Amino acid sequence: MTTQDWQLDWDAAFDNMQSRDPQALMANWQDRSDDFKSRWAGLGQGLKNVPYGDHPRQRYDMFTPKTEAKGTIIFIHGGYWMRTGREHWSFLAEGMLAHGWAVAIPSYPLAPEVRISAITTSIVEAANHIASQTTGALRLIGHSAGGHLVSRLACQGMLSDPVLERIEKAISVSGIHDLRPLLMTKMNDILNLDLTEASAESSALLTPEHVPFTCWVGDHERPEFLRQNRLLQDTWHDYFDSPHQVNAVYDQGHDHFSVIEQLAKPDCRLTLAIGA
Repeated sequence: MTTQDWQLDWDAAFDNMQSRDPQALMANWQDRSDDFKSRWAGLGQGLKNVPYGDHPRQRYDMFTPKTEAKGTIIFIHGGYWMRTGREHWSFLAEGMLAHGWAVAIPSYPLAPEVRISAITTSIVEAANHIASQTTGALRLIGHSAGGHLVSRLACQGMLSDPVLERIEKAISVSGIHDLRPLLMTKMNDILNLDLTEASAESSALLTPEHVPFTCWVGDHERPEFLRQNRLLQDTWHDYFDSPHQVNAVYDQGHDHFSVIEQLAKPDCRLTLAIGA
């Protein structure tokens, strides 16, 4: 076999919808989120559509527990930087709320209107605003593209020292930490990445802050997501004083979507990892 005979299909490598109907999945998640928000609004324990910038999508919802909050967990949604918003993901707050945490879920501007570097900047603005409106500990968790954005927040030069000092831990679930393979996918027609931006936005190529960090992925995910998970752990390992400050988890029996759906339940492994 020659090199010309064998070519890696990068579109297939990132196609996490192979066994799912994306429209049905998003409709189900939005229905579950609408139901959750209706129930939580009845308790008077939430703020919706809070602005953190001038763009219409620079808004977040904040859900608070029935008792005094331990702190605030910021959840950053995925969708390959070009799909979904906080309206699809609110139901995931329920498990974390049960452990006494307030949960903030921001939306952000999407490609192709903006580039990924602008999305990163927007999430920095969201984190700074949420920090300014809260007290106590902060924790970060994000899924897929949101996992990438969580790892970017954990890189040097992103957050101020006063905000960093409040961050107890960060978890990237199914995150993409080396964006360069996306240059070879059809989705780049929308993302408009070039090599310079893909490299600058690849957390695996950057230096982390000393925030305890977990790279989390379902063991039934696409091989590329397993590789990306291992890559960040391996490249960030030497920056930490203790090997336990950057960990990798391969969550048994979970795919790209079931792994994050765990957050809706208080007693699931991922919920306990971020909220216990």
